[in-house]
Amino acid sequence: MLASRHITILRARGRGVCTFLAPLAEVPAKNLQVGACLAGYVRTMHENKVALVTGANKGIGHAIAIALAARGLTVLVGARDAARGETAAQRITGDARACPLDVTRADSIAAAVSRIQREFGRLDVLVNNAGIATFGAPSTTRLEDVRAVFETNVFGVIAVTQAMLPLLRAAPAGRIVNVSTRLGSLNAITDPAFPMRGIGGVAYGPSKSALNAITVAFAQELADTNIKVNAACPGHTATDLNGHSGARTVGEAAKHPVRLALLGDDGPTGTFSNEAGTIPW
Repeated sequence: MLASRHITILRARGRGVCTFLAPLAEVPAKNLQVGACLAGYVRTMHENKVALVTGANKGIGHAIAIALAARGLTVLVGARDAARGETAAQRITGDARACPLDVTRADSIAAAVSRIQREFGRLDVLVNNAGIATFGAPSTTRLEDVRAVFETNVFGVIAVTQAMLPLLRAAPAGRIVNVSTRLGSLNAITDPAFPMRGIGGVAYGPSKSALNAITVAFAQELADTNIKVNAACPGHTATDLNGHSGARTVGEAAKHPVRLALLGDDGPTGTFSNEAGTIPW
């Protein structure tokens, strides 16, 4: 007896099921191999681009995840709290999957890398969005609070990016987007006309200045590869981080990071920008 010329492989993907049609030669059915081989085939043939967004259970990160999923990407919703990540993924239309990830913990990062390698074998887009803030006068800000901000906003970005690079290199055209702010622009915060001058303090603002420098460093190292690294300014957005005092919605804030995540081969690398264009460092 001969096998059918096609085989349909079904595999649960997040909340849905994907079907792949794989042409087969007319070989005896007894010679068909299943199990691990088929699972490996499905992983290899995952057609959607795969994106990881850190800090994506709420705010701008969640809006970025929504927008990427709407464009057909498989989106891993990074969140420190697994339950909140799962809830956030369930709210997204498309292929969105919770991905427990604490950017300050090496074991959590390693687990995320292992999962992505096992399920997809590559990572097309990394959006380093996770961030925390503390504000106040430089003279009274507690040093432990400064360290905590830098642990997430700076060291966490370096750690996640370094760990994900092998997976990004395995993608046809890797993209790294670091979510920054004009409060990290030395040009902006030294301009007397800048309306938010002095707000960044010694923790949040300097952490984003460091993030901008990190963006340049990775972009320079990866200049001769297929990976582009850019920093995006989402603007003053209403989020938990600022007590919802921002004028922009998270949907508006997500547009530019998403554009950078989907850059074509002719797109820039090593830039800091918003919708209006390049922002001085």
